Amino acid sequence: MKCRVLAGVVFGMLLLSASGVRADEEKKQEASAQGFGFFTKDSTGQGRKDTSTNGGGFLLGYRYHFNRWIAAEVNYGRTRDTNKTLSTLPIPVILGPGPRLLPTTFRVQTDVHETTAAFVVTIPSFGRLHPYVLGGGGALTFVPTGNLGGFFPGAGNQSKSVILYGAGADYDFTRHFAFRAEYRGFVYTRPDFGQATLSTGATTNTAQPSAGIVFRF
Repeated sequence: MKCRVLAGVVFGMLLLSASGVRADEEKKQEASAQGFGFFTKDSTGQGRKDTSTNGGGFLLGYRYHFNRWIAAEVNYGRTRDTNKTLSTLPIPVILGPGPRLLPTTFRVQTDVHETTAAFVVTIPSFGRLHPYVLGGGGALTFVPTGNLGGFFPGAGNQSKSVILYGAGADYDFTRHFAFRAEYRGFVYTRPDFGQATLSTGATTNTAQPSAGIVFRF
């Protein structure tokens, strides 16, 4: 009887030791580098229409896993786009015998800096595939380039708070490296760069599909 009890205790200690080793072997930190597309939905407001050019950029991230299910991450990204505001508020122009009213398109080319933080929930995995969902917030900062063809007098830097949502999946190559495919979406108010002429007050959505490499350590 005593031998059985002793054997059970030893077996239990071995199990605890093995689980502790597995926990120690888990990689809790990740660094990632991704390329992305940047696609913003058209919007209207205050008699004006806003559109943006499609673009691409890069995204750098850091993720910390509290356990196998929950993690937190921070990201920085950068891209360039041109915001186009079509004003349907007419501008009088002298043509012929009297004034005529013509709509005008104003363009502001910007570098867009993305800074976000989010919670990540990993859902049940399928072999080497690890899907997840995420949600959080941050800011998009629009910095006019001043380049010809995308310049509006007086347009200044402007940051807009964003609601972040998304989902993705990692596919493990090794214990340290994985491939990541991800979709991130941003909901925010259109920038006006401090100029009433460019203001629509409209809410828009930007889709950001991306793919890249993850390093675990």
